[in-house]
Amino acid sequence: MKVSMKDGTVKEFKFEDTLGKEAFWHTASHVLAQAVKRIYPTAKCAIGPAIRDGFYYDFEFDFIFSNEHLKKIEDEMKKVVKENLVLRRFELCRDEAISLMSEKNEPYKIILINDLPIGEKISFYEQGEYVDLCAGPHITNTNLIKSFKLTTIAGAYWRGNEQNKMLTRIYGVAFPKSNLLEEYLELQEEIKRRDHRRLGKDLGLFTLFEEGPGFPFFLPKGMILKNLLINYWRGIHEREGYHEISTPIILNRDLWQTSGHWDHYRENMYTTVIDDMDYAIKPMNCPGGMLVYKQKPHSYRELPLRVGELGLVHRNEKSGTLHGLMRVRCFTQDDAHIFMTQEQVTEETVGVISLIDEVYTKFGFKYSMELSTRPENSIGSDEDWELATESLKTALEVTEKKYVINEGDGAFYGPKIDFHLEDSMGRTWQCGTIQLDFQLPFRFKAEYIGADGESHRPIMIHRTVFGSIERFIGILIEHYVGKFPLWLAPVQVKILPISDRFISYGKEVINVLEELGIRCEMDSRTEKIGYKIREAQLDQVPYMIVVGQKEIENRVLSVRKRDIGDMGSIEMSEFITRLKREMEE
Repeated sequence: MKVSMKDGTVKEFKFEDTLGKEAFWHTASHVLAQAVKRIYPTAKCAIGPAIRDGFYYDFEFDFIFSNEHLKKIEDEMKKVVKENLVLRRFELCRDEAISLMSEKNEPYKIILINDLPIGEKISFYEQGEYVDLCAGPHITNTNLIKSFKLTTIAGAYWRGNEQNKMLTRIYGVAFPKSNLLEEYLELQEEIKRRDHRRLGKDLGLFTLFEEGPGFPFFLPKGMILKNLLINYWRGIHEREGYHEISTPIILNRDLWQTSGHWDHYRENMYTTVIDDMDYAIKPMNCPGGMLVYKQKPHSYRELPLRVGELGLVHRNEKSGTLHGLMRVRCFTQDDAHIFMTQEQVTEETVGVISLIDEVYTKFGFKYSMELSTRPENSIGSDEDWELATESLKTALEVTEKKYVINEGDGAFYGPKIDFHLEDSMGRTWQCGTIQLDFQLPFRFKAEYIGADGESHRPIMIHRTVFGSIERFIGILIEHYVGKFPLWLAPVQVKILPISDRFISYGKEVINVLEELGIRCEMDSRTEKIGYKIREAQLDQVPYMIVVGQKEIENRVLSVRKRDIGDMGSIEMSEFITRLKREMEE
């Protein structure tokens, strides 16, 4: 399909191409806006971009908009598509652009125009009677949109500012073939089935309360899962020579000004006053880690120095962005900071990439890597940024792994490598990261004594593997649909006595298994055995052991496996061997 680019040229793309999909969905948002303006002429248009999974458009209506209005808009969108409208790009000067949008009574467009650089030509796209302020890109004809659906509506503050007017955001998705829409809708149903918020509640892992939006509560089984991940993390980091520390949650303003967070990240930080001084609850662990490094002198012989922390951090996320464990206001960040010489950067970065690869492979995740470069609000010299970016590129090339460049999306203090997990649904999640930092050691005046006896500034790597343990748990829940592998299951074996007479034998079995570190539970309720089995299946317990008269007489276990069913009678020693082998694998 042909795409009209931001520079006015027309190029050929497939829908599967990133830019092709963006242009297609962007055009669908314009079709939505055109339909809305036809039906509701007094509606005012704000913005309508393509997003990761479709598009949306924000409107100001002079009535209460609801889901009941969507069908009428969809029908009008079908008419727009059938009209075979060509999209034409044109440019106007500022005064002409404001005049056009004033004539069409589009105040939000005028605000956007006034924000553009003076003297710059302003681009518009026209399709039939509809004209929209837009940089593009767009497909060249509405008739390419063969199937679409408006999915949801939501409230959205203009420009994301809670002080501004609340607008109505209409979400949708569109495709060049009807079967793609059918596949998409089926996928959405599967995503609902795997929703970690529902599964987390059903499986007794975590919950969220109105008293703390964005602050998750982990329940006993959820804590088992969380601690298993933490113990695994500790084991591999001890093996790799990391030293674990813990830093305070609240530190004073001076620290955050030194680190740069007070100026560059303050809107995301919770602050308080103690003894008439400003303090902040930490949104990240690194400034505290810098204080730990500086508390004693260091020699080049100690480097690289690898320091890890499982730190609880808090970030002031907007309420509309909160989503279960995936986007929260407090989470455990599995941070580590590596202090090193310039000569050690490549080797240490390669080592971190290898560690992250090991972890993701263990959980069965595919992943992709992205090198994010210098953003606009960065600190530090051009030379430092160029050296840091080239150092990460060199490390990536040593690993011979594929990666893409994400221009301008680095941290304000340094470039980074982001790891995007792909779950069993094909969705990607940004989890691990490696950030190379020349700035924080400079700002904190961190030093080490070199082989020449002189003071030198260390270079610092910030890195996470899980990223957020809470988010990683959410991803695991959806990836496995709650069916955790045996080693990770909060309850590995459930004992199901046929009646009260067999509870004592069930306790014998539990004692043997628990001595070997196997996590067990017994369902001792006076329910029928079929009901107990169904309940254990719903709880996604990997193994169930039914105990009755036959099992007592023969001193055996009647074993059922989660995805297989009845496995027959097995001797205790054989069952234990089976469990150990499965956990090792």
